[in-house]
Amino acid sequence: MVTSVQQDSSARTLSAGDSAHHGKATRSAVKRGRHGEFEPGADRSDPVDLLERQSQDRVPELIPIRYGRMLVSPFTFYRGAAAIMAADLAATPQSGLRVQCCGDAHLSNFGVFASPERRLVFDLNDFDETLPGPWEWDLKRLAASMLIAAQSNEFRRRDQQRAVLAAVRSYRLAMRAFAGLSNFEVWYSRFEIESVLRRYESQFSVKSVKGTRKTLAKARTRDSMSSFSKLTHVVDGTPRIIDGSPLIVPIDQLGGGVQREQIFEELVRLLGTYRDTLSPDRRPLFDRFELVDFARKVVGVGSVGTQAWIALLLGRDGREPLFLQAKQAGRSVLEDFAGPSEFDNHGERVVVGQRLMQADSDILLGWLRVEDETGQSRDFYCRQLKDWKGSAEIEQLDPGALAVYGQMCGWTLARAHARTGDRIAIAAYLGGGDRFDRAVLEFSERYAEQNERDYRALGEAVKSGRIVAQTGL
Repeated sequence: MVTSVQQDSSARTLSAGDSAHHGKATRSAVKRGRHGEFEPGADRSDPVDLLERQSQDRVPELIPIRYGRMLVSPFTFYRGAAAIMAADLAATPQSGLRVQCCGDAHLSNFGVFASPERRLVFDLNDFDETLPGPWEWDLKRLAASMLIAAQSNEFRRRDQQRAVLAAVRSYRLAMRAFAGLSNFEVWYSRFEIESVLRRYESQFSVKSVKGTRKTLAKARTRDSMSSFSKLTHVVDGTPRIIDGSPLIVPIDQLGGGVQREQIFEELVRLLGTYRDTLSPDRRPLFDRFELVDFARKVVGVGSVGTQAWIALLLGRDGREPLFLQAKQAGRSVLEDFAGPSEFDNHGERVVVGQRLMQADSDILLGWLRVEDETGQSRDFYCRQLKDWKGSAEIEQLDPGALAVYGQMCGWTLARAHARTGDRIAIAAYLGGGDRFDRAVLEFSERYAEQNERDYRALGEAVKSGRIVAQTGL
């Protein structure tokens, strides 16, 4: 079995020269131009079937919300269609070089958040599907997302292509740079947002610069204190999470007649098992907080219908709030094609993958397992709900800004892959020219057409009554 840390033994056993030779030799077996290939076969699964299969273990009343969010545009459909694309990518050419994959590396799964040193960093921020696999899969998912987002923004074709090429070229050049660094230099590399602005500000329009600084200022206010003011009210002198059904449903509404005290006794026990997954130096910090309330919360697009919870805890004198998010973790969409996870608990799979790929991870990142009265178990990973988190408003980006954003995403993805795979071999395979870049652009254009067809298929399924979609939520 391939593990999350030892996915490519060549990264550990080959010399730098041998790795470079291996990467170049791989071009003969899988020519770079072949990465432009995508032709759906006659046996391709019905995309709606795949979505329905994913829905089988989701909260039934939330599934229509997921479909409704996916139907907003071809881009939002793409965001929720990681399982569909995983099956498609499995049939595309692969170099055989493996890394820790994000599994869902579209451009909206990048963003800013606070490092432990309280500096804003730019990085990947979603790891629900993370698993060791071919590096090409992540890069193609990112590239296709750039094209589909540009189409949704009604950019000219040359600007669509520019966005894709900017992301792929940035990945290729970054991997080349990482190939020349030491292991520690790669591991310590990070994208602090102030350096991002200095590096790219000249390429943004004045309007984009203002929008970016506004987004960053807003991100710095998004923490547990801001969530506390928005998500709670006082009941009998005690803070409680608001009822925002169906998107936010407090535990009192879901107890099924069970007394609140009984529910909380079990929740406190579960938080204790989560505490045990934190590193020992973080446990004293967590111990300073006490659970006050719990609620189910709908998040994202592709994740809608999986169980996601928020826990309100209070610190000293009840004046310091902490919101934790516990998000259900199932099998990665890559497992049917890249092999099973080495981890028994999928929450642990997510946490380990996140720590491998991110430069700085949430200090309260951990996992747990929950068993219901029937003995069925569900895995979860936990993190702070908001800690200076922010993301680009893709629909507000102009062509130049989207191209710059693609460069940022490409560099970040390369850094994540360089930490866990044979960066020298990958860089040698990619080479110094743009042959691979052009091939991935060709793939992205073909896949965008397929995504449009799948999007229309979901719409037809709603019209026919096959599935139900709830919009506006």
